[in-house]
Amino acid sequence: MPNAEDTARDYHIAVHDDPRAIDARAWNGLLAAQAAPTPFMRHEYLAALHASGSAVPTTGWTPRFVLLARGSTLHAACALYAKAHSYGEYVFDWAWADAHRRLGLAYYPKLLAAVPFTPVAGTRLLARDEAARRALAFTLLRFARDEGLSSAHVLFVDDADARALAQAGWLLRHGVQFHWQARAVAPAGDFAGFLAALQRDKRKKIAQERRRIAEQGIGFTVHEGEAIDAPLWDFFHHCYTLTYRAHHGTPYLTRAFFAQVAASMPRNWLMFVAREGSGGPLAAALVALDPERRSAYGRYWGAVRQVPGLHFEACYYQPLAWCIAKGWIRFEGGAQGEHKMARGLLPVRTTSAHWLRDARLAQAVQRFLAAEDAGVEAYVDELRARTPFRSGEG
Repeated sequence: MPNAEDTARDYHIAVHDDPRAIDARAWNGLLAAQAAPTPFMRHEYLAALHASGSAVPTTGWTPRFVLLARGSTLHAACALYAKAHSYGEYVFDWAWADAHRRLGLAYYPKLLAAVPFTPVAGTRLLARDEAARRALAFTLLRFARDEGLSSAHVLFVDDADARALAQAGWLLRHGVQFHWQARAVAPAGDFAGFLAALQRDKRKKIAQERRRIAEQGIGFTVHEGEAIDAPLWDFFHHCYTLTYRAHHGTPYLTRAFFAQVAASMPRNWLMFVAREGSGGPLAAALVALDPERRSAYGRYWGAVRQVPGLHFEACYYQPLAWCIAKGWIRFEGGAQGEHKMARGLLPVRTTSAHWLRDARLAQAVQRFLAAEDAGVEAYVDELRARTPFRSGEG
């Protein structure tokens, strides 16, 4: 196998501080050729994060997008940021930052390859072939070293990325999310078939939760693509900010961001709006869609009034019913949340990759990750033994 450092020298390397300076057609063409593309890695999505002021230097995200080219042909690319904090990542490294502080070392800025605020796994190292992927993995390391950064991190990678990064000497870290996949249930084509595949206690609990919502006169309207008009986006964003306010946080995404992705990526959005009788809207949940792969991703929700059980209806049952009825094959419920298992979402391992400059800390993190990985494996095994599906269905 050629040395990755030698291979990297075969490419012209460019670094951009604004994703809008990158050719959108070339980026999206490279993304489409990957094993695990997602809508969140599209040029339109990443450019909107920057143009809307959501992921910019003033919010702690300094774009340093890397491109590897030969002549006029793009061979590899990565959405890269210098980070001034660890917010909005969903792979938690606060203890690593604290260890640096106790040793008198600066942890920030660090180098991060990720989709801001988006814990969805997929290809992060866009590459024309495996040689270009290995070269890109090395280039990120060289960039971190040359810039004098404490560390580099690539979050929620796919299998091809994980192999290339491990071969380049990165440390791999695993986590757990909960996803629904169509093969996990009987092919009934409706929500009743999904419920029938669950164990009796889980089926009964879901039926009770849904009945309580219906008995309060709460129903849902479903809006897809361009049918999500500006007033609906306004209402959704208001709900989105209320969710952060309830948790004493600051919303990451601006209203301008949602306006831009609504215009540039209309076919990638689905919104469920709860309404109480003939009154106005009560809550909204936003789902991202990948029509090519028939995958849906639960993203954000909020309500103007708290109603017990409404979150489960808006964020799980309504999207699941929609996916099943449409014949879609995957629904991801977001980061963490063991409670999702009782609602038919099963554990899936996620992977990230990490490099630390300081040898002492790198060795300590390597030991920590080995122990953590064993714990994750045991946790996943335990979860799978507690499947919510009836025997033979999960």
